[in-house]
Amino acid sequence: MHVPEYHTSEFGKVAVLMGGQSAEREVSLQSGQAVYAALCNAGIDAHVIDFNKNEFKKLISNDFDRVFIALHGRGGEDGTIQGALETIGLPYTGSNVLSSALAMDKVRSKAIWRDSGLPTPAAIELNKTSNWEQVVEELKLPIMVKPVREGSSVGASKVTQAGNLFHAWKQANQFDDRVMAESWVEGDEYTIPVLGETVLPIIKLETKREFYDYQAKYEDDDTKYICPCGLDEEVERRLGALALQACRLLGVSGWSRVDLMIDEAKSPWLIEVNTVPGMTSHSLVPMAAKQAGLSFEQLVVQILATSLVMPVAKETQS
Repeated sequence: MHVPEYHTSEFGKVAVLMGGQSAEREVSLQSGQAVYAALCNAGIDAHVIDFNKNEFKKLISNDFDRVFIALHGRGGEDGTIQGALETIGLPYTGSNVLSSALAMDKVRSKAIWRDSGLPTPAAIELNKTSNWEQVVEELKLPIMVKPVREGSSVGASKVTQAGNLFHAWKQANQFDDRVMAESWVEGDEYTIPVLGETVLPIIKLETKREFYDYQAKYEDDDTKYICPCGLDEEVERRLGALALQACRLLGVSGWSRVDLMIDEAKSPWLIEVNTVPGMTSHSLVPMAAKQAGLSFEQLVVQILATSLVMPVAKETQS
């Protein structure tokens, strides 16, 4: 793929925000350190900030020119930090306030897709007074239960028996006061990274676990990442167009990663969009970028460049 070149002077002094207080703090620290090292190697004046509310004054007082957001989960991926940065006029990587909030909220993002005719599994928002029998009747077993506003599959579980639904809700509720139940899709899991206006190579995910959970993502050594993913070129093109449409409807821009399932009938089902994907040694966007001929350092610089201009993705395929 074509890689635009930038002079390091275009970026000025860059703050890499990482850590935070979400359930994904440890992953964010790894992402942030990897991004920081790559920016430094590229000759960019980068500085790390393990972010909390007391650190915000550093962004104001230390004359930063822009921010690379490597904060995962709530506080970093939900529009909160984006809004704060806009109030002080600091450009940042990735999607804007509204788009970040919509993508983080799985219930609302799915509703937008559904209203526009895009395929996504049926879902119901749960609370402690939910009629569990009615939920099972509507969604059918098995059911996926997960926090509405968390990432990395934190707090998510597969329910195969109606009697376990309340326990699954309670588990997810530890991470978010909003919890959802979603129809289970039996099939293969894929992820589609998007960089600017380009769909990067699709990755197929294989795990021995029931689904691609936190352990499969960050701890297991036997999780398989298949890239090229093995799908026909035309199927990849259609899936790429679907991913871009899903991003466009939420207003997502800059860079992102779209997760979807392909069921046994070969039909795709959108699961979620990540607006600040992981950038660790296990992460998927760097893997897809490498397949497209982009080094990790080049990828990080291209993402940083989204803080210069943040275009809405168009239907183009690398």
